Amino acid sequence: MDSTGFEIWGADPPASPVMISVAHAGRDYPVALRAALRAPLAACVGLEDRHIDAVALAARGAETTLIQRRARAWIDLNRGEHERDPQVDEGAPPLPPGTTKVSSGLGLVPRRVAPAGELWRRRWSDAEVRTRLDTDHRPFHQALADRLTAVRRRWGVAVLLDVHSMPPLTGAAAGTRVVLGDRFGRASAARFVARVEAVASAAGLPAALNTPYAGGHILDRHGQPSAGVHAIQLELDRSLYLDRALDRPGPGLARIAAMVRQMLAALADEAVGAMPLAAE
Repeated sequence: MDSTGFEIWGADPPASPVMISVAHAGRDYPVALRAALRAPLAACVGLEDRHIDAVALAARGAETTLIQRRARAWIDLNRGEHERDPQVDEGAPPLPPGTTKVSSGLGLVPRRVAPAGELWRRRWSDAEVRTRLDTDHRPFHQALADRLTAVRRRWGVAVLLDVHSMPPLTGAAAGTRVVLGDRFGRASAARFVARVEAVASAAGLPAALNTPYAGGHILDRHGQPSAGVHAIQLELDRSLYLDRALDRPGPGLARIAAMVRQMLAALADEAVGAMPLAAE
């Protein structure tokens, strides 16, 4: 990890038309965050995509990969700069109607997490939040954009698999173990989503599409199918790869990493098949 809080893996020029991003697995909690907590530090773990970075790293081959190491409680890379919560952020404007995630406490700087509730002793100043944007949020997205551009130039197309995890779903979605998001077709061509769906189904884990997770800011910002850049969000049930406490890597990690490896290979096959002449 460098001063920007994330790691970059991969060759230059890019060796695959597929990229991986992991935005929510960070376990680096800055001193300023710890000092401002009202809730126990352990409560912040509820915001993590716990150890999904271990799955991504075990699955990756030649794919360029970006992994955030700073904790999501510090700043959420899958929220836009406008998704600031005035209840915790002094520089945030009033919320417009319909901003459900932000009003529920899951904005650019998360405000609360179940079951602990409110996280902070105080509101963050505008300067503090802008510093996080400058040092964490913008560098990550600029690095991702730059590398997607390099992949598209090299291969003629770029495909991003944005890897996340979710708690076991309940209610109407109970039993769903894999969810794919493509922003309802806006972030990726359907053929790439279909290839990932086929791998999940063959593994005995049929995927739901866009329900209950359709993807967030990463797909909105970087998925541009008309420009040859496709982005898919992958959500995996944590019980598939963690231990029974959903805390540490468990016996299922190798199987799930192998499935994600197959997804990456299928995306690369689809990308290369769609572009008979790669760009140099």
